[in-house]
Amino acid sequence: MLEIKLDRNSFKAQSADAASNHTEYYKNLDWRKRLEITNYLNSIAYQYPLNSPPKMDKLKFSARSIQRNG
Repeated sequence: MLEIKLDRNSFKAQSADAASNHTEYYKNLDWRKRLEITNYLNSIAYQYPLNSPPKMDKLKFSARSIQRNG
């Protein structure tokens, strides 16, 4: 399966003060708009086409039921 890595060159380090300046802007946005921005940033960070994320490898996970006594 295709291994996806974070592109660390796409973003820059910033001070805590500079980062906190962005917080108020994003807090005032609608949750749908914040989700769009998150999707966009993830597509840049992990280098996949916007609105076409890679499929999750479901073989890496397993589920089991919880047995309850009584």
